[in-house]
Amino acid sequence: MSVARRVQIIIGLLLALALPFAHLSTLGKRYSGLGPLWGGEAPWWALFAVIVAYVLFVERKRLSSIGYRMPGLMDIGAGVIAALISIAGVLFILNVVLPALHLDEGQAQEANALYATPLLYRVLLVTSAAFVEETLFRGYGFERLTEFTGSKWFAAFATFALFGLAHYSPAGGWGDVLVGAEGGLVLTALYAWRRNIWSNIVCHWIVDGTGFILIPMLSGAH
Repeated sequence: MSVARRVQIIIGLLLALALPFAHLSTLGKRYSGLGPLWGGEAPWWALFAVIVAYVLFVERKRLSSIGYRMPGLMDIGAGVIAALISIAGVLFILNVVLPALHLDEGQAQEANALYATPLLYRVLLVTSAAFVEETLFRGYGFERLTEFTGSKWFAAFATFALFGLAHYSPAGGWGDVLVGAEGGLVLTALYAWRRNIWSNIVCHWIVDGTGFILIPMLSGAH
């Protein structure tokens, strides 16, 4: 691998895996002029556009190089099955693990605050998470770390760990990290198996959609 290519990958990885820790939502709420809800999502879509543009115009590679390949029925089916597994894991963590560790209070407060937001906003939130996070961590992060190090195992562990840590929040604390880590484990395994970003987007959307859209509707909390 040439030095120029190594530099390209390092810059791309900083964009994809470091910027998610730069309080983008806070910056968007404060400076975008879109308000506290919509403004928080704007920087994430901007980062998504930056990564896509970087792949196409700086690296001069196709989006298939970050997992955007035509999905088959197996890819979609794998995403659905992985989502069901992840939902079961999340429910176990929320109802068993976090209460046992006394980490569940923050999740309840976060959920109540989120359920009070408009349905359209929650749909955008779920869609942002599915497309943006999967593109950053699995599509670009996993693929470029694999190319850079030659190890899929290292790429899998690094992106899994960073994905979990990126879910830390002052309100939810380490409980959010545990929930994020469970989802990250399933999503990382899914991508390492299928290497198709659409499998992950389907899985991620179903999991978050269940928690942020379906459950509030069924419980009458919307």
